[in-house]
Amino acid sequence: MPRLCSLLAALFVVLAAWCARASSVPAEAVVAYVFSENNILQPGQIDARALTRINYAFANIANGRMVAGFAGDPQNFSFLASLKQQNPDLTVLVSVGGWLWSTNFSDMALTLQSRAVFIESVMNFLSQYKLDGLDIDWEYPGMPGAGHPFRSVDKQNFTLLLKELRARFIAETAKTHKRLYLTFAAGASDEFLANTEMKKAQQYVDTVNLMAYDYYEPGSDLVTGNHAPLFTNPSDPKKISAADSVAAFEKAGVPAAKIILGMPFYGHTWAQVPNTNHGLFQPGKPIPNAYAPYSVIVSTMLDRGYTRFWDEKASVPYLYNAEKQIFVSYEDPQSIAAKCEYVDAHHLGGVMFWEYSNDPSATLLHAIDDSLQKHAPGKR
Repeated sequence: MPRLCSLLAALFVVLAAWCARASSVPAEAVVAYVFSENNILQPGQIDARALTRINYAFANIANGRMVAGFAGDPQNFSFLASLKQQNPDLTVLVSVGGWLWSTNFSDMALTLQSRAVFIESVMNFLSQYKLDGLDIDWEYPGMPGAGHPFRSVDKQNFTLLLKELRARFIAETAKTHKRLYLTFAAGASDEFLANTEMKKAQQYVDTVNLMAYDYYEPGSDLVTGNHAPLFTNPSDPKKISAADSVAAFEKAGVPAAKIILGMPFYGHTWAQVPNTNHGLFQPGKPIPNAYAPYSVIVSTMLDRGYTRFWDEKASVPYLYNAEKQIFVSYEDPQSIAAKCEYVDAHHLGGVMFWEYSNDPSATLLHAIDDSLQKHAPGKR
């Protein structure tokens, strides 16, 4: 035991040094969540040269260990690794958890022993599939999320989990000389910040992936709104925006250069929305298939009975069909460009989006690439 304690003490000294060096990260990363579910990724499906990182979603947690989420994951990991032939700087991480698979996080993170079991499984997983790191998508510490178990001590245990993962990553890198990345997906809400020790937690990760979307959702909001506004529209009843969330995370102790601004490659739709203010900030009701991938919006809605409007104050578009009384909040190339400009102006770490397959034409990805082209390649 004394030998183990000495080893841990040494690792934490190295960890402290790493934290000091990792106070900033290269600007303007482009991070794509890839959620293939039971599908096998195909050649030509992903433009690796337009990305700096892929977060493959999702691994699950079973019996306290990280496990593959889908039968085709091994084949997909191999495919993603092959993309490095096109872009040697590309990193491939696995994301564990997500909205529906965060059930076992609280139990796993509860004790030093349970975290150690999980971390050992992470190391085996990364080694087996030759991955570059881990993205923690715990939705959410100290909160039920989709009805998951949670505890007040999740707040401290989330930090400890990240700290212990980082220590293990550093030890592994010392042996293999291969850098391992650690990131997490963050809810863009004051409640998420209240249930995490953000100033402490951010020390142990390379980036914080800020999910700056779903501010309005048909299932929970009976009033329409911009679900991914860049700025706050004074008329917005909830007074929310990505810019406000960024400011809140910076105030909580996250350096701007570690914040990756999330963008949605999908929209939300409401029905029975009265034709007032083109449906914006009006009463509405959920509609079947309320989640609308960008490809569906372009192919079935835009200029097909739905009129596009631009919220100048929020810097986002929306659609309204007066005949059907349907309102759609979504992202498009213009709003993408505005967010990329914001990222550059505020020296954020880059951009992230959910999810790659929602835009197979890569229209939105190309908008990101075009918007960041003016910056030096070394920053990408």
